Order: sequence, then structure tokens, then C-alpha cells
Amino acid sequence: MLDLIIEDVQVVDGTGREPRRANIGVADGRIVHVGRARESARSRIDGTGLMAAPGFIDPHTHYDAQVWWDPALTPSSLHGVTTVIAGNCGFSLAPLRGERDADYLRRMMVNVEGMPLAALERGVPWSWQEFGDYLQKLEGQVALNAGFLVGHCALRRAVMGDEAVGRRATPAQVRAMAALLHEALQAGGLGFSSSQAFTHTDGNGAPVPSRYAGPEEMLALARAVGGHPGTTLELILDGCLTQFSDTEVNLMIAMSRAARRPLNWNVLGVSAANRGRHEHQLAAGTRALREGARIVALTLPILGGLKMSFLDHCALHSLPGWGAILELPVPQRLQALRDPEVRRRMRTSAETVTGALSSLTRWGAYEIGDTFAAQNQGLSGRTVGEIAKERGQDPFDTLIDIVVADELRTGLWPQPADDDEESWRLRLAVWRDPRAMLGGSDAGAHLDRMCGARYPTAFLAQSVRERGLLSWQEAIRLMTDVPARYFGLKQRGRIAPGYMADLVVFDPNRIASGPLHTRADLPGGAERLFADSLGIEYVFVNGASVVEHGRITGRTPGTVLRSGRDTRTVVP
Repeated sequence: MLDLIIEDVQVVDGTGREPRRANIGVADGRIVHVGRARESARSRIDGTGLMAAPGFIDPHTHYDAQVWWDPALTPSSLHGVTTVIAGNCGFSLAPLRGERDADYLRRMMVNVEGMPLAALERGVPWSWQEFGDYLQKLEGQVALNAGFLVGHCALRRAVMGDEAVGRRATPAQVRAMAALLHEALQAGGLGFSSSQAFTHTDGNGAPVPSRYAGPEEMLALARAVGGHPGTTLELILDGCLTQFSDTEVNLMIAMSRAARRPLNWNVLGVSAANRGRHEHQLAAGTRALREGARIVALTLPILGGLKMSFLDHCALHSLPGWGAILELPVPQRLQALRDPEVRRRMRTSAETVTGALSSLTRWGAYEIGDTFAAQNQGLSGRTVGEIAKERGQDPFDTLIDIVVADELRTGLWPQPADDDEESWRLRLAVWRDPRAMLGGSDAGAHLDRMCGARYPTAFLAQSVRERGLLSWQEAIRLMTDVPARYFGLKQRGRIAPGYMADLVVFDPNRIASGPLHTRADLPGGAERLFADSLGIEYVFVNGASVVEHGRITGRTPGTVLRSGRDTRTVVP
């Protein structure tokens, strides 16, 4: 007898083939048949008018902390995601050497990933030492399949202690890091991640530990990855936000070749206003293939909203000359922002930036979110440009005036500059390009700033149903079979006999992301941006339902993915 049969459902199997109406039979966590046979089953679902797809795979999350207080990994699970990869950007929570390391990692994660300190202190047990301990404690506790990369910062801190910040490692320390990485990968880590990006600073405002690593250290750790099956690399560089230098491309290629594994980076923006940039970035993948390596760009297939404020750490800190001002205590920060000379310097230095950060300098395009001062009443939902025109002011000064009046608490929403038909046409070409892969949600991070976890439903609604850019089967393949094959996930990413029963069942006429809203549901009461899904009826992980009619069931059937056991080696 089957555990479950989904009857008369439109099956989009993940391969890119045309949808077909069929029954899906599930037993012991696996798909046992896809066809017209009708067998007895303990549970039956009428799939009339619905589609079934493989569960979506999110290749770039930061659920390393949230998994401890939210086993359902919301809102990803609500949007049809059944498998996540965490530990990206060099930031994992293991290995760990006592409370001093835990305190450092907590404060670092507050700064680099926008996680509230109270949530990290109250919601995470911090009771492990080795990477394998961390994985073992999660067994049976998670609703989705979750794999974890070994982060360079925790690795470096475990070996070097306080010296991890501020200096290069000695050869002996590099060997110790490589040995610790071998242990972590042997225990099931899915690979190695690192950051050398200028945007990543720790809780003290210093560069994160991985930014002090030289090429020799990076290559030694990449070689360690190559000794373990089913592993990959992930790397963040300055050029991810601006434009890759030859030196950066050389490093990525050298690491991929040293490990004999693919390497991905985050995140590729696409705009008709600067098409040369994304073509330049993708060219790194072309050169890598010529040289026996593989470099893959992650690209988010929606125009995600990104909330900012002058009160808390956000992307504005990365603008040239802004970090020192925005790190001042609030009274001094307010005083500086009232100074016309400080404003002049901030505007002049900011307007020199290129690449992805340049969108932050479109002062008039910011939409005002929450406001607090009486004089700002009625400004929510309006752009700074509209308000500046009414006031006869420069948009930059208008923006700063509003923020200062609210004592820095104003919610700011930069508006996309690339919501035009040509930009969408270029995005479609990138989605289809083997040098790129859909992802970059950052789910589990920047909790009060963004909600990238909603991208699967928003992508299907916007790019398939509304814009008609892709067919259902092509869009679904990009979020299932493509990432499954990149990571070498065994028996995942397709609806086929023998595959794990990771399934999402949805109404194609309704699937979408709900509106962004704020929830105060984090440990300690902090808020996060959240979006429910529309049109998703069921989400199954390993044959058990984790979402039914938009509600979390509370079941935890997810697999803590282990390299080699749950993944196979993918060579460049």
C-alpha cells in the first residue's frame, strides 16, 4: 500500500519536458510511480486543477542560526522550497571553541547578516564544538533538507583565536585549518565558503577573519575540499558587487582547479542600463571552462525589495566615506548629518561608485516606508524625488532631512532602476545561461531588511504567468534539476520513480508571493520582514507534508544533508 497518492495532477517533472497529467505514488519517502495506475493509499489528494513540481532548491541561504528556533525555515517552506544550502559567504556557526568564539560569531553575524543579537543569544544553543557536532544536533529537528558549507571565518577563528583578525596565517596555522576543514567535510559539510568582500565587517567594525587570508591559504583550503566527495566551493569578492578584476578571476579559477570542484558566487544583477557589467561577470565562467575550472554566478530572478535605514547596519555603510559616519553613536551621527559640509562629502564620495552599489545613489528614487516624526506624517509610500520637488530641494538633502527628523528610524526602500522590457529580456538570457544559476535569496539573513526567500513563487507568478517569459517546465527546471545537478544532490530535483518525494503542489492560476509585512516573531521579540505564499496547497519533504494549505504542519522530516552520502562529486 502507498503512503500517498496525488491523483490527476499536472506533473512538471523538473527535466524541462512538457507537463503531463498523471498520478504520483509515494511510499517510504520516495516516489514509486508516476503514471495512470491507481493503487490503494493511506492518503489521497485530488490534484484536479493543480500542478506538481519537484520541491524548489535554494542554493544560497543563511539559515545556520534560524534553523534552531524555526525548524520549518519560514518563509522558504511556505514558498515551496524543500532543500536549502546554508553556511554561505564564509559564515557558519561551527567549528566553535568555547563561549569566546560564540560571542565573536554572534556579534559578527549581527553585522554581516543582519541577525538580531537577542535572537542569536536566546534562540541558538551554542552547545557544539566540531562541525560534525553541529550537524548531529540538528538530526530529526528540521522540516526541510538542509546542507551546510564550512565557513572560513569560524574555521580561522577556531585555529587562530583573536589573531584571526588582523594578520596572515603562518604555514602551521594554514595546515591546522586544512586539517580542521578535512574533519568538517568528513563529518558531512557540503563544501567550503569564504568572503574577501569589503562589505563584510565583524562586530567590532574590522574586516571579517577570512578577509585576512592570502592566496596560499585560500588554495590550501580549496585543495582540502577536493579530498572529499560531493563538495563545492562558494566565494564572495569585492568584484561581486562592482566588477571582477583579473586577480579575482585568477583566484576563483585557481580555487576551482585546486579543489576540482565548481565554485559559485553571489549575486549577479542584470540591467539594460549597464549590460557590459553582467557580460563581464559571466565571462569569468567562460574563461574558467577554458582552463579546466567552473565558475557559476547566482542571480535572483525577481526585483527584491531591500529596506534600509540610517539607524542600523545596512548596504549604505558600504558607500565610500559613509561607514565612519554611520557607525557613530546616534547623537553624534545626527549631528554629523545636520552638517552641510558632511552632507557634501557624503554625496560627492557616494556618487563615485559603480556596479551594484550605484543603485543606492539614486536619491530621488527611494520610497519612504515607516516614519515617526510629526513633520514626516503622510510621507510613507511616496518617493524622495516627489517630496523634493514639492519642497524645491535637492533630493539628497530631502532624504537626509526626513531621516534626521525621524532620528534615523525612517524605513527606506530603494526602487529598482531596471524594471524595463530590455532588462527582463537580458535576464531571461542569463537564466538560460549555464554560467548562471537561480538563487541568492540570503534567506535567514538581513531579517529586517529583505525577504528574498519568496523568490520561487514571485518568479513563477511574474515571469511565467504574467510576463510569459518562460514556460512552467523551463522555470521549474531552473529551480529544481539545475541546482540539484550543480550540487550533485542524489535523487532530488525531479519527479521520477526512485527519487525522494520532495514535492510542491500548487494552483498555477494563483501561485504568487503575498505582500511583504513585518512580524515580531524572533526570539527576544525582534521583527523581520515576511511574505506568505499564495496558491501553494502542499509541500512534501521526503514524503511527509510540511505545508498544507499555506500552514506549517510542524513535522520535521528533513534530511541533514551530508557530503558523499547525499551528494555525488560534480567535476568542472
